[in-house]
Amino acid sequence: MNFELTTPLSNGSIAAMSVGDIISLSGWIICGRDAALPRLVAALEAGEDLGIDVRGQAVFHTAFSRAGIGPTSSNKVEIESSIAPLSSLGVKLHLGKGALGRETVEALECCGSVYAVVPPVTALLGKRTLGTRCAAFPELGMEALYMIRVERFPAMVAAARGRSVYDRL
Repeated sequence: MNFELTTPLSNGSIAAMSVGDIISLSGWIICGRDAALPRLVAALEAGEDLGIDVRGQAVFHTAFSRAGIGPTSSNKVEIESSIAPLSSLGVKLHLGKGALGRETVEALECCGSVYAVVPPVTALLGKRTLGTRCAAFPELGMEALYMIRVERFPAMVAAARGRSVYDRL
């Protein structure tokens, strides 16, 4: 199936997704990777107010650069370890590239979240990015936590309902 989504995302739209479905995402999404995502988890778990509501949100595993954006490997320890806690705090969609571990796929199912892979096509993604702002941790430079406004951002569901596109058939 194809899904046209706008953030914040509803539980219903996420629950209807299966591995292999195509997503076209619009709205504001969170961008972060190795340095920012563990700090985001720690801040949210400590009750810090960063001015970011993660409920119904999408998190794109990327750094922000004026030269463009592209997905980073979601199975890096610092990134993958942020997926379960962010999902439990309300993040509904994680965007990146690469296979996730079985525990992470199961955590996504428990939290009603999904993981989608994004094509590593920087020029295409740049054309779909309409606005940006640094949301937290500006001292990290391009690894800071950013919010970007996207229109019809493409992705394919890679983990949903306890299944992964990377599972052996």
